[in-house]
Amino acid sequence: MSGPVDPRRVDWSGDNPGIYLKTDPQGEFASLCVWFRVALSPHGPGHVLVLFETPTLQADANGVVNVCLADNTPLARWLIDNFCTKFGVFRGAAAFKGLTVQPMASLDTSGSDAHGARVAVKGPGLEIELRWDALGEPFAADVAPEQSGTGAHRMLSVFVESADASITVNGRRLPGAPVPRPFLGRSASSAFLAFSETWIAA
Repeated sequence: MSGPVDPRRVDWSGDNPGIYLKTDPQGEFASLCVWFRVALSPHGPGHVLVLFETPTLQADANGVVNVCLADNTPLARWLIDNFCTKFGVFRGAAAFKGLTVQPMASLDTSGSDAHGARVAVKGPGLEIELRWDALGEPFAADVAPEQSGTGAHRMLSVFVESADASITVNGRRLPGAPVPRPFLGRSASSAFLAFSETWIAA
């Protein structure tokens, strides 16, 4: 870039908070969840929830909620194939095998400020609630392609860490808690809000 305007293609822009839980701080992540609120993309706007209750099991494993809910199916498939499967904690997860996009019947959001945030979605036989509490101070990030989740995008975002986050499925709170993890040269919580996230093709 030689000026303030980046001429490269903007692939998508929106919000992209996540909750990654561990039952053993020294072990692997027990559950993974990422929420997309996309304002701009080649497939239009939309909302997509990817939840892996058990990332090491295939999506169609009995009794396990490894699911994608969306109100824009082409957007969901595009995000999964080009972004979610490449994000560090999701990379190589068995739960992507057999994963289908199911319709999001309803969506309710609240918070997203100093007092916490909440996302509640419903799908076929599912009621899922995400909560982010004990929020920290916002910080901005301008991430070079070699450090970004895809390795092929410049990523801009504003992050807010959450020290107390939860995932509830049909009234059942998934076990585990967020933990500190290495993130962009610093330690940050594995539960976070991510505002104005923009992915620019490198």
